[in-house]
Amino acid sequence: MNKKLYVISGSSGVGKGTVLKGFMDRNPSFMLSISCTTRAPRPGEADGVNYFFLSKEEFQNCIDNDKFLEWAEFAGNRYGTKKKYINQCLADGKDIILEIDTKGALQVKKQMPEAVLIFIAPPSLEALEARLRGRHTEDEATIQKRLNEVKVELERAKSFDKTIINDDLERAIAELEAEIKNA
Repeated sequence: MNKKLYVISGSSGVGKGTVLKGFMDRNPSFMLSISCTTRAPRPGEADGVNYFFLSKEEFQNCIDNDKFLEWAEFAGNRYGTKKKYINQCLADGKDIILEIDTKGALQVKKQMPEAVLIFIAPPSLEALEARLRGRHTEDEATIQKRLNEVKVELERAKSFDKTIINDDLERAIAELEAEIKNA
């Protein structure tokens, strides 16, 4: 049986990481992809575990040599997924989940039409703003930039295979499980 690539996207602060953690805890046979980024590690993050942290020059070299399945710039930093990494995981017989932004997800769909795109949406813009502020990880300008990006992301999400509203964590995890099992 062919393994699949599942692409999970959602607005920053929507809780997609928490939903994914719940899914992964219940479905340990799935592999969570590790993306590359130019942003600095946050406290507790480790290279090769949370992200592959690249310099701007290293990242640009990967772009120039067509090594990314997708890449995007968000909030002043770049994020990308190496083609070789994803293809090797699939060849090794692993279902893989890629957590990226909507722009990157649509790039993946162009190169891998068989990928399943799932968008995790906030219950409301007000709830999303409260979550972002509650994290205490970004300054006001960054929060405002992220909130402005939500409208663009919601428009892009119309091209996704499924949208899950994260207003109840258990329900969102169960809905993600059902969507992946039925894909």
